[in-house]
Amino acid sequence: MAAPERAARICIGVVAVIVGAVLLVSAGSALAVVLEVFLIAAGVDLAVTGALGHCPLYAKLGHLPPSLRRSI
Repeated sequence: MAAPERAARICIGVVAVIVGAVLLVSAGSALAVVLEVFLIAAGVDLAVTGALGHCPLYAKLGHLPPSLRRSI
């Protein structure tokens, strides 16, 4: 995973976790709670895969970013 993608994943993931937590506090219905929990889970996934530099879905699909293809 390229450095700009890692940074973007971490930033977007942290923002998603924060927004999901803020919305969860004021959730009015069960559906809202479920959707906000999904938002938090997606944010955690993005932040963790960005921090680790490894995405299991990318590996499963055989995806390699163009910036890393040139270095091989």
